[in-house]
Amino acid sequence: MKFKRYALAGGFLLILLGMAGCGSSEQEELQQWMTEQRNATRPRVDPLPEPTKFSPQSYNQEGSIEPFSNQKLTQALKRDSNQATSNAALIAPELSRRKEPLEAYPLDATVMVGSLIKTGQPVALVRVDNLVYQVRAGNYLGQNYGRITKVDETSLSLREIVQDAAGEWIERTATLQLLEGSR
Repeated sequence: MKFKRYALAGGFLLILLGMAGCGSSEQEELQQWMTEQRNATRPRVDPLPEPTKFSPQSYNQEGSIEPFSNQKLTQALKRDSNQATSNAALIAPELSRRKEPLEAYPLDATVMVGSLIKTGQPVALVRVDNLVYQVRAGNYLGQNYGRITKVDETSLSLREIVQDAAGEWIERTATLQLLEGSR
């Protein structure tokens, strides 16, 4: 029985020594590989560019307006009032006229479903809220003061008056295309 115990303990000891031997050689190989990689890899740092030289400019105020003068302020106010007048002239007629029924709906809720010629003039058929309306050049459509400028077989064109990012009123064009499969 003692022999079995010694044999078992000796076998266990041989296994541990074998594993320890394998582990150290793998670890040595790993350490050697890491050292080789570290030595082979060199960081590359680009040199900083030379700073640009400052060259002072002379300030000549001859013939120019002083930046904080009343004259400069007056010019800026005139320019703004002229622009406001032109903007007001663009939107004023739209505000004073009677609205048409199709101006209550946004343009993206309106669909062109057909076209026809009525008394020699092209007429577009548009659908809004499952109702079909006849519109022609000169009618208004959409919530951006959209006036129809042209009607043809497959589309109608509008001129809209909208505010840009600066709050100025500008004109832009929009088009409604005939809905495919509606004819």
